[in-house]
Amino acid sequence: MIKDPANLTILKTGPGTSVQDFGRIGFGQFGIPISGAMDIRSMKWVNHLLKNKENEAVLEISQPGLKIQFDAPTQICLAGAKSNVFLNGQFIKSEGLIGIDFGDILEFGAINLGSKIYLGIKHGFRILPVMESKSFYPGILENGNLKKGDQIGYFTNQEKPKPSPVKVIFNRDWMLSDTIVAYEGPEWQFLPDSTKAQLEETKFTISNLQNRMAIQLEELIPNSLEEMSTAAVYPGSVQLTSGGKLIVLMKDAQVTGGYPRILQLPEDSIAHIAQKRPGETILFEIKRGFDFSKPH
Repeated sequence: MIKDPANLTILKTGPGTSVQDFGRIGFGQFGIPISGAMDIRSMKWVNHLLKNKENEAVLEISQPGLKIQFDAPTQICLAGAKSNVFLNGQFIKSEGLIGIDFGDILEFGAINLGSKIYLGIKHGFRILPVMESKSFYPGILENGNLKKGDQIGYFTNQEKPKPSPVKVIFNRDWMLSDTIVAYEGPEWQFLPDSTKAQLEETKFTISNLQNRMAIQLEELIPNSLEEMSTAAVYPGSVQLTSGGKLIVLMKDAQVTGGYPRILQLPEDSIAHIAQKRPGETILFEIKRGFDFSKPH
C-alpha cells in the first residue's frame, strides 16, 4: 500500500521532548555520545505493537504539557510513564495502540507514575539519520529538544486504522520497585569493604540535579580513591566523585571521565532509574560479571 507523507505539528511543549532511537553506537572515539531513548524497554514495546523495526525512532516526553496535531490518519502507541492523555479533549488510556484521524489533537497532562513517556508512530518518523541515528543531540541533529511550531514528518495511508478488539496493558509494576540491578565497575575492587557494604545497604535519593547526561544521588559515600587522568565511560556508569557524590551517567553522557567507575548499570536498569522522579529512593543490588567489551 502506498504511504503518503504527512506531518505532526508541535502546538505546545515543555522542556525535554525529543526524538530518540537506540542512539549512535560506535562513535565514542570521536567524542560523540551514544544518546538514544533513556527507557529502551518502553521504546521497544511501542515499536513491537506497531510492528515497526525495533530501532524505529520515537518521541521521548519528559514533562507534561505536550500538545501535538496530526495532518492525516495514522496509528500511534504510547508506553512508559502513566499520564493524563487527551485526544481532541477526551480522556484516553496512556498505553497501547491509538487510531489517529485528520486534524486530531493529542495532549499530555500530569504524569502520575514514572517520568518518561514514549510515543511511537506507524512506519516511523520521516527524519534523515545522522551517523546512523535519528536521535536528537545538540550540534548533531536539531538542538536537543522540540519546540513550539516544529513539524515532524510521518507516513499515512489516508485512512484511520480500525480499532482493535484486543486491549494490551503496559505493565508498569517494575517502575514501582526501588531495587536497581548494578554490576561491579572497573574501580570497585579498590574500594574498602566498609564502603562496598555501605553502597549495598544505603537507600539513595534521586536528586533534582538530573538530565539526559546524568542523574546525581543525594547521599554521600566516603571516598579515599584518587581521581584518574581519564577513562572510558558509558551510559549506566556510576562514578564516585572526590566529594563522595554518586553520579549515574545517562544516554547523553560524555565518553570519558576522571572519577572512579564503581558500578555499571545494564540497559534495563538504565530504563528503570530513568523512570524515577526526584525524591524517590533506590537500592542497588550489586552483581559481578558485567562485560565491558560489548555495547550497552
